[in-house]
Amino acid sequence: MIIYNVTQNIDESIHDEWLVWIKEHIPQVLATGKFEKATLTRVLVEEEMGGITYSVQYKSYSRAALDAFYKENAPAFRAEISKKFGDKLLAFRTELEILDEYSVEFK
Repeated sequence: MIIYNVTQNIDESIHDEWLVWIKEHIPQVLATGKFEKATLTRVLVEEEMGGITYSVQYKSYSRAALDAFYKENAPAFRAEISKKFGDKLLAFRTELEILDEYSVEFK
């Protein structure tokens, strides 16, 4: 299983608009059928450059599904983000491979 992680630093001048937008954007990404779920988180470390940082972690069904997303969907989504927010948003993307998962069981 692969997690496609998108970390974005948002300029405070667009923060509220971006937050509304991302909550509409995530379901659109999930609607591509390439991911089984997504988690939106706020990064609690303050950046020297300022702004507010968030991470969206999309859990893909497979490597093939993620590759299909890159080919079929990502260019349009990235163009939309660039057009809408321009240089007020800095994003970087990483891929994380899930090796094992653990949880606490309560009795």
